[in-house]
Amino acid sequence: MDYYVLSQIVNGLIFGLIYALIALGLTVVFSIMRVVNFSHGEFYMLGGYALYALTAGAVSLFSIPVAIPTVLALPLAMAVVAVFGIAVERGLLRPVYTVRMDRPEEYAIILTFGLSLFLQYSALILFGPYEMTPGAFWEGSRHVLGDLWLAGDRLFAAGVSALLIVATLGFIYGTWTGRALMATAQNRVGATIVGVDPVRMNIVAMALAGLLAGAAGALLAPVFLVYPDVGQIPVIKAFVIIVLGGMGSIPGAVVAAIILGLVESLGSIYISVAYRDVFAFMVLIGVLMFRPYGLFGQKERRA
Repeated sequence: MDYYVLSQIVNGLIFGLIYALIALGLTVVFSIMRVVNFSHGEFYMLGGYALYALTAGAVSLFSIPVAIPTVLALPLAMAVVAVFGIAVERGLLRPVYTVRMDRPEEYAIILTFGLSLFLQYSALILFGPYEMTPGAFWEGSRHVLGDLWLAGDRLFAAGVSALLIVATLGFIYGTWTGRALMATAQNRVGATIVGVDPVRMNIVAMALAGLLAGAAGALLAPVFLVYPDVGQIPVIKAFVIIVLGGMGSIPGAVVAAIILGLVESLGSIYISVAYRDVFAFMVLIGVLMFRPYGLFGQKERRA
């Protein structure tokens, strides 16, 4: 096999894993809260800026600038975005669901869209329109196979993404809290009857979404830099992924993310790299035409 094609396949797998991180959080929030979070791309952006602030010495401790090594700053950046997700749930989304009103999901969509604009323009004011980069996770390139070399940062991002995906799936399917999340997603009233606190599940869902999106933004920050609207394209692709995988399907989100990553990389070879970001929309159109309920979704049944 041509090493150029092989390198693009590997790159497709790497970006598929990153897309899966973003899409998993979006899927969990939609499943639990029935909210399409339009500010999810800004969670991704905050992960990148948090990593930059921690590694560039922008954080002061007793008036002394402290620059944290990039690898150590990664979990801190993830925690920052997770806490921000909890704050969004507590301050913006919870009042929508605790006050009696018609169509709370539509109000929540408007709130998250407004939050997206607020965060973008806040980043523009605080950091300016400039592209910023934190320190590298893994300097230089690494020999993978034959003549194939890949940037260390990309390999590091792929490895950490795979670990986080496995850990997330283990948490959801192997812990009581994860099973409570799935129960809430299936039947919110029924889960409440058997002792699951839906408010707590909302908090867990938003924290997990922030953690994963923040990780994706931080992992790709040394590769693609950080700027105020960096999260727009990734979140659009995340929406495509959850439709392709089946709305609310967690395994479907992972598989669809890998497929999209490969389609983008191979399409860049055989069609044109100029259309790389268009391939997601082509996939979306195809799915909506031939299998609108997604790869792992099920047709709706009415009694």
